[in-house]
Amino acid sequence: MQDLTTGPIHRHIISMAVPIATGLLIQTLYFLIDLYFVGQLGDAALAGVSAAGNLFFFNMALTQILNVGCATLVAHAMGRKDREKAESVYSHAMFYGITSTIIICLLGYSFGGTYLDALASTAEVQILASQYFNWFLPSLALQFILVVITASMRGAGLVKPFMAIQVVGIITNAILSPLLITGAGGLFPQMEVSGAALASSVSALLVLLLAIGYLYNNPKTLTLQLSKVRPNWPVLRSLLKVGVPAGSEFMLTFFYMAMIYWALSQFGSAEQAGFGLGTRISQSLFLPVMAIAFATPAIAGQNFAAGKFERVHATYKISMVMTVSLMALVALPCIFAPEIMLTPFSSDPEVILVAATFLSFIGFNFVPTGIVMTSSGMFQSFGNTLPSLASTFIRVGTFSLCLIYLVSKDNFEVTTIWLLSVSTVFVQAAISYTLLQKAMKKKVYGRMSDMKEASAQT
Repeated sequence: MQDLTTGPIHRHIISMAVPIATGLLIQTLYFLIDLYFVGQLGDAALAGVSAAGNLFFFNMALTQILNVGCATLVAHAMGRKDREKAESVYSHAMFYGITSTIIICLLGYSFGGTYLDALASTAEVQILASQYFNWFLPSLALQFILVVITASMRGAGLVKPFMAIQVVGIITNAILSPLLITGAGGLFPQMEVSGAALASSVSALLVLLLAIGYLYNNPKTLTLQLSKVRPNWPVLRSLLKVGVPAGSEFMLTFFYMAMIYWALSQFGSAEQAGFGLGTRISQSLFLPVMAIAFATPAIAGQNFAAGKFERVHATYKISMVMTVSLMALVALPCIFAPEIMLTPFSSDPEVILVAATFLSFIGFNFVPTGIVMTSSGMFQSFGNTLPSLASTFIRVGTFSLCLIYLVSKDNFEVTTIWLLSVSTVFVQAAISYTLLQKAMKKKVYGRMSDMKEASAQT
């Protein structure tokens, strides 16, 4: 574990962001590997997997409650040098992680098919999406337990071991996915889209088991107190206070994605497949910035709890410069040469055209998205994620209402969706930045000024 209240801020950000980025890359590679091999099965299979994969955002919205809640509460406890409190949060959160895993399995198998029926553009896409989802659901459910572990350890400054474990998981997935999709003699059956999903679920289980094994053999990490793996209302209330707004942000993102799939169902499977492919590519390009945004709450949170407000301010400035610069850099290939990133995943010219057009528009989203991510990370460090939720709600609400209106028009085109997306992200960035400046003035700048005055008087 690591004390983030001392030492160079930029070094802390980089040392945490690199393994976090690697972990996020590995998580994204699960989908890219699936897309690569599933793409060989045709655009219907690609559209089905993309539609079912959108439920990943719904699942992420739920896991984000534990992710942000655990990381923030543990970071604050560690900033106050209260290890006992950090372990108490970790242990009680584990109960909610296990419970959520069970509940998501029950709900997924009961109602997942209904959701996929509503989004699929054809009967074939619906069947393939259901086949993929039924085997992919265990992978989603296990994320709740894994998130409690990784978020709690991230709040304590420990990320590198779990990056290594994720590497093992992606290697396993990369080996199993083609074998289960296409079959291998009498050893592996040909499962097609179901095989891709099964490979992800097996890999997720392996990652969880390895993470548990690492913690068991390393007593210097936060200790899981089995006597506290039970319900605790004060801890749950604190987790929900911080985590629900952040989780709601991802829920709105899920709704935003679902709205796009619904609008694209008016056109056909090629449009849905192209959007799914383009989305995965853009998400993979976001990874370095997401890593910085995920590292920011732990660093700023520990220093905020320790009363080191100048270091909180420094964390904000360095994080913002890093995210905006990186986003501007990765936007360039999307805007000017998107086809280069798409051809390995599909040979269908129509799918590639849709995905390339999507990326060429969405590339203009990247810089404002970086501002949104940094702002969200800072709000998490303060333990108040409602402003981030408000900006996301305004964006998704505006986008959805405009989209519903435009879909009914005779001249509605796919590019209209991308233009609408770009404009609403700029609005969100402006709102997030404004709200963050108000929060910084109250929680950081004002206290920095008070401390300087007190120091001058003494």
